[in-house]
Amino acid sequence: VHLVESGGGSVQPGGTLRLSCTLSGYGAQGYCVGWFHQAPGKEREGVAGYDSDGSTTYADSVKGRFNISKDNAKDTLYLQMNNLKPEDSGMYYCASEFKLLCRASIALQLSSASQFGEWGQGTQVTVSS
Repeated sequence: VHLVESGGGSVQPGGTLRLSCTLSGYGAQGYCVGWFHQAPGKEREGVAGYDSDGSTTYADSVKGRFNISKDNAKDTLYLQMNNLKPEDSGMYYCASEFKLLCRASIALQLSSASQFGEWGQGTQVTVSS
């Protein structure tokens, strides 16, 4: 299993970014995916999650601003980040786990980074005026 992330960058408050996470190695097996935000000096926090059954979940801090979509042909998930705020700055990581090992609820799965076995390399997001 391998994850490759891209799409970070620097924007002004109110700006938008789209992060990508391309997964390989799962074959026909399902999986769950989480996007985690790590601000400097803080622990990774789950902000958005996706289950291959189509379920999604979002942290309250990003609800209404972030949205997950998927391109099945490319095995790629996207995290569309709108109306970005300075507090959204930090590293963003995509993480995944085999469906068989995921919690029944994607929200529960997203509650702990330790529940994901595979991680992307991370991408930096900076929101500043």
